[in-house]
Amino acid sequence: MTVRAFALIQCCVLLAACGSAEPRWASDDALRQHTYRPTTQPEIRLYTVISRRSGSGAHSGLLITTPQERILFDPAGTFEVPFAPERNDVHYAMSPRALEVYIDYHARETYDVVEQRLSITPSQANRIAALAKAYGPVPKAQCSLAINRILRQVAGFESLRVTHFPNATRERFQAIPGVRSRVISDDDTDWNGDVLVQAGRSRP
Repeated sequence: MTVRAFALIQCCVLLAACGSAEPRWASDDALRQHTYRPTTQPEIRLYTVISRRSGSGAHSGLLITTPQERILFDPAGTFEVPFAPERNDVHYAMSPRALEVYIDYHARETYDVVEQRLSITPSQANRIAALAKAYGPVPKAQCSLAINRILRQVAGFESLRVTHFPNATRERFQAIPGVRSRVISDDDTDWNGDVLVQAGRSRP
C-alpha cells in the first residue's frame, strides 16, 4: 500500500465522525422563531478540527456572514441545537451563543479548532451563502470537499483546490491575503455530546 493510499484511508476513518448525508429540513416556523441579524461586516470563517495526537484534520465547517444573516455550512456535521435550525447542513440564526456552542462541541482534550477569518464583499458573501443553501446534504468524509467546491465558484477563491483533506484546505485558505487565524483549545473530555444536550436545554 502506498503512503498516499494509507493517508487517504486514515483521513476517511477520521472524517467518519463528520456524520452522514441525511436530509434535514427545518420548518418555516422554526426559521421564523429563531433569527439573528449580524452587526459585523460580511466575512467567512473557516473552522478546522485538528487531532492533537496526529495533527490530522478531522472536520471542516464554514461560517458565512452576509449583510442580512449569519449561517453555518457544516457539511456532514453532527452539530445540532434547536436555536440554530438546520436545512441540509446549513444552520440558520448563528448567534454568538450558537457559535460558542459549535466551537465548544468540537474543541476538547483530543482536538483543537483552528478559526480562520476573512473579510469579504457583500456580493461574495451572498453568493457563498446561496451556494451553501443549494448544495444539499453532504455525505460522510466530504466536508472539506463540499466547502472547496462552493468557494471555488466565487471570485477570489480560485486558488483553493478540490480536496477531501481539511488540513490542505486550511493551508490554502491561509495563503489568501487578509486571513486572520487563531487556535482554540479546550480540556473538555473527548466524549462531549453533553455540550449539545445542555445547550438545547438553555436559552439561546
